[in-house]
Amino acid sequence: MSTATTLARPGAVLADLLPASRVRDAALVVGGAVLTGLAAQVAVPVPGSPVPVTGQTFAALLVGTALGARRGVLSLALYALAGVAGVPWFADGTSGAASVSFGYVLGMLLASAAVGALARRGADRSALRMAGTMILGEAVIYAVGVPYLALAAHLSLSQAVAAGLTPFLLGDALKAALAMGALPTAWKFANKR
Repeated sequence: MSTATTLARPGAVLADLLPASRVRDAALVVGGAVLTGLAAQVAVPVPGSPVPVTGQTFAALLVGTALGARRGVLSLALYALAGVAGVPWFADGTSGAASVSFGYVLGMLLASAAVGALARRGADRSALRMAGTMILGEAVIYAVGVPYLALAAHLSLSQAVAAGLTPFLLGDALKAALAMGALPTAWKFANKR
């Protein structure tokens, strides 16, 4: 299928611009997992929180949006399973499911499905829709990550919100702003080819 046909086809995501094959899909899934693992190594400690600020959530949401729901979920599932199996690519080079921040990893898996499905409906083509997509993705991550943090760290829900949500809102706004510019710009560039 030509690029022009792909661009005109409803439901295309950025990854669909590449020639279709199983090898492409496998490479995209593995590449998305690796990108998320590398982005997780960009970690800044947050005073009073056991959860650092990382590039991991931004990468996970980009992976879901650019690859679509199916490949995005496969990519984040590979990331999660490899991390549980011992690959040290969770935040700060950790691995395993015992971490208090593992709930955020599970939330990223679900969020990649949500943002990928929205991208197939054109949510990645304009800045405003992309902002809404990123906000929804972040909300899904927190909906899983914060309660997991509360249970794993023996915190009340209000303590978990204070330690695992509130300190990250400004950074999430910056990540949303980056995505608002990056993905719609990528589509504009692709449509000019």
